[in-house]
Amino acid sequence: MASLVDQNPGNRTRHGSARSQETPPGVGQNAVANSAEPDASIGDDMPDIIDVVLEMGRAPEEPPAQTEAPSPPLPVVLTPRLPAHLDALADRARDYVEAASSANTRRAYASDWKHFASWCRRQGVEMFPPDPQMVGLYITAQASGKATGDKKPNSVSTIERRLSALTWNYAQRGQPLDRKDRHIATVMAGIRNKHATLPRQKEAVLPEDLIAMLETLDRGTLRGLRDRAMLLLGFAGGLRRSEVVGLDCGRDQTDDSSGWIEILDKGMLLRLRGKTGWREVEVGRGSSDATCPVVALETWLKFARIAHGPLFRRVTGQGKTVGPDRLNDQEVARLVKRTALAAGVRGDLPEGERGKLFAGHSLRSGLASSAEVDERFVQKQLGHASAEMTRKYQRRRDRFRVNLTKASGL
Repeated sequence: MASLVDQNPGNRTRHGSARSQETPPGVGQNAVANSAEPDASIGDDMPDIIDVVLEMGRAPEEPPAQTEAPSPPLPVVLTPRLPAHLDALADRARDYVEAASSANTRRAYASDWKHFASWCRRQGVEMFPPDPQMVGLYITAQASGKATGDKKPNSVSTIERRLSALTWNYAQRGQPLDRKDRHIATVMAGIRNKHATLPRQKEAVLPEDLIAMLETLDRGTLRGLRDRAMLLLGFAGGLRRSEVVGLDCGRDQTDDSSGWIEILDKGMLLRLRGKTGWREVEVGRGSSDATCPVVALETWLKFARIAHGPLFRRVTGQGKTVGPDRLNDQEVARLVKRTALAAGVRGDLPEGERGKLFAGHSLRSGLASSAEVDERFVQKQLGHASAEMTRKYQRRRDRFRVNLTKASGL
């Protein structure tokens, strides 16, 4: 698909892509550009690979009459009009390109590419073809906090993410960036050795914490019933926040669903679409109705009168009306933080510090930290590929439950 884009800046003309301002591409050569060149700012406005595919089979459009200052030129799509009988396949291809990565991933890659493009423009260097030496200087600038537009040096994880974004963008355009080149790999290894720190993990919400958090919610309101169901289901299922809000009442009910539920006598079965495909999550009934995730969800659905579509929706009209729209996944993080602070979880810490400890992952890590079962069952519930990843979620566990010192005879 990369061949569809003309990489020659001199050939770029205005194009009417509706999504051209969303995302961009590539990175650079160490040849210095002419400072007076009018196309020096086009890097920020180059389209994502999605934009290229969206143009498949479309006839060139006449540019609209100029009534105000023209926008920066975009690459010309060098694709002849497809035969009419292939239009349906082109539409399907666009859908598959969209599905190849999440919207969050595309937004992150777009932001990272714009960041790199701005740096290239300020340094007066070309962006094509990809130059490992220039990319090495870019990640050096990020680690040192100089000439990148950032207020402080970037973390190692941020630098690695931006490097991944550049690699992906170049690959989509048929100009692969070699991350193993010494100008990149050696510099990146040095950055890791000098600047790597322990990851800041969110605090785990343990069962006693969760019960206290539930008590801060009003059971007499629709919003309170909804929030109770979200907290209990997120904890018992070990779900990501996107998985909580992405659930539907049944299969194939909405286009933006990430899965659906099936309520059974002994519990609830969740079928979830994750990063590595579909997985099933079993959520058993609790020992008490007050803390049972299945009962909490059934109560919410009953009083909200939801039988089809998204499980968790906005409550409007002074808390008396349930809207049709699915909740944003950030609402889960806000809910966990708000209720944890209200319940006094980790009250030994200053409030400002406590506010940074809790988010959606606190529920997920809470289950991993508190479930007294064989580790492999927790690994399956969380959908991890390795036990090592599951252990990273076990925040406040008994680290000395297995004492090798005593086991060795000392």
